[in-house]
Amino acid sequence: MQKGGADLFLVVGQPPAIRVTGAVQRLEQPSLDAEEIESVVLSALASHCVETYRREGYVDTALRAGELGRFRINLHHERGRPAATIRALPPRPPRLSELNLPSGVASLSRIPYGLVLIGGPTGSGKTTTVAALVDEINRRDAKHIITIEDPVEYEHSNQKSIVEQVEIGVDAPDFRTALRSALRQAPDVIVVGEMRDPETMQMALTAGETGHLVFSTLHTGDVTSTISRVADAFPLQRQLTIRQELSVSLAAVMTQHLLPTSDGRRMPAAELLIMSYGARQHVRNNALQHLHQEITISRPAGSFTFEESLAHLVRNKLLSISEARSRTVHPEELDNLLRR
Repeated sequence: MQKGGADLFLVVGQPPAIRVTGAVQRLEQPSLDAEEIESVVLSALASHCVETYRREGYVDTALRAGELGRFRINLHHERGRPAATIRALPPRPPRLSELNLPSGVASLSRIPYGLVLIGGPTGSGKTTTVAALVDEINRRDAKHIITIEDPVEYEHSNQKSIVEQVEIGVDAPDFRTALRSALRQAPDVIVVGEMRDPETMQMALTAGETGHLVFSTLHTGDVTSTISRVADAFPLQRQLTIRQELSVSLAAVMTQHLLPTSDGRRMPAAELLIMSYGARQHVRNNALQHLHQEITISRPAGSFTFEESLAHLVRNKLLSISEARSRTVHPEELDNLLRR
């Protein structure tokens, strides 16, 4: 933590390593063996986490270590040997203004109801963005918010809202059970940390249709793949019905990526689709190839393309033109934006 590392990696045969501004650096310490990794990590875990690791060979949890703060710990196996990734968690949820996201993202906290999907690759800051949106609602509105996470990463204090945080493995056995229970607790806002199975997706869709604001994350690359990931999770014979439900339930879809900046940091680039009549028709008809055009059409409602986000970073000298061009799938649009 003194070196400003975000992650600590413990791997057999290697010294401990940390990630600083996106790069992994080995520490000047002796190499680790399997017994050292297991004994150090397991001694810090709750008994039920130790049992899970002994039974399944894998555990993902968060813990508080006194004045050092909270940490997310993933203890697993690689090449038949124990390994661990430990992430320092911030002491409070981030403010949206601290994340350097496009200003239009804040509008997601004001959506009255519906399903809001946040997509992006692993490590792109999806959970952080959702936590910031929840914090925005918590500070501004008198709501009942329930988060369902595995594990709980950001702790929310009760401000204008009442925030309940359900941790899988501690407070509920799985996302399905936790979400089913949450729907009976009169929530205004529900956060489903991850939609891992069709039943959880179905309940999230229904919750969005019935007056709840639901946030969830998916490991996807763009708006189109985020929507198709939900429909494709269901058997073929159900996909038509699911697309119809998606077209009604979806309120917005955003995806984000963290890109290396010219000053050695990582900055988010994002795209956002606020669902319009046209977008709903495209989802219903499985014509997702038209959604990029729909983003440009619905700019007055708050939508913006990934290329607009890239161009903003380039204009502010945070991203090189070559890096932006390597990331875009619509190079002509990016070039037009940069010429303005």
